[in-house]
Amino acid sequence: MLNNFLASLPFMTETRAELVINGFLPMVKAAVLVSVPLAIVSFFFGMIIAVTVALIRINQSNSIFHRFLVFFVKSYVSLIRGTPMLVQISVVFYGLPALNIFIDPVPAAIIGFSLNVGAYGSETVRAAISSVPKGQWEAGFTIGMTYFQTFRRIIAPQAFRVAVPPLSNSFIGLFKDTSLASVVTVTEMFRVAQQIANSSYDFLPVYIEAGLIYWCFCFVLFIIQSRVEKRMDRYVAR
Repeated sequence: MLNNFLASLPFMTETRAELVINGFLPMVKAAVLVSVPLAIVSFFFGMIIAVTVALIRINQSNSIFHRFLVFFVKSYVSLIRGTPMLVQISVVFYGLPALNIFIDPVPAAIIGFSLNVGAYGSETVRAAISSVPKGQWEAGFTIGMTYFQTFRRIIAPQAFRVAVPPLSNSFIGLFKDTSLASVVTVTEMFRVAQQIANSSYDFLPVYIEAGLIYWCFCFVLFIIQSRVEKRMDRYVAR
């Protein structure tokens, strides 16, 4: 029945309908087992980098070591933001072996994605932290808190609410960008779609189906993002 329905659509034939039906579960499976975990792990490590870079840049220390750190993280952010993610992943997987550094496909993809998320996320986190009045820092120092205690207990909860929407969008974008991992032979959803299309030499229906599956996953992420933002609004309103 489904086969007949798909075959009745424009540009579809029975062969294409069968191809789309047979390709659906493998692509969804690859999305659930590879693409989503890849995005989550990369985003987690990327946020660690982002917060670290943001804290280094907003720290007011004038020591030589801190100045070196600021120069280093600014150079890192500039380099990552000024080059395509595809190039970054390719350098990690295909370029580092020239230095006798060999990294497996999945870790290489995670490193590339994490570095990219860390650079872009650091600007979001820095802006969110800067939006908190400086008096909040001074209040924490006044009652004897250290720099990191003040950040963790006072600044971070307030900055987190500001950072949630843009960081949620970054995660959704990262999920879509996991398709680039196919370049380093990671068998995520888009690579599965490529394999199916290559086996049949019929690319249009398979790639359209892959795009629709990406859209469905992103739609679920949009709903989760909306609910998280509403919950944060209620929390702040209390």
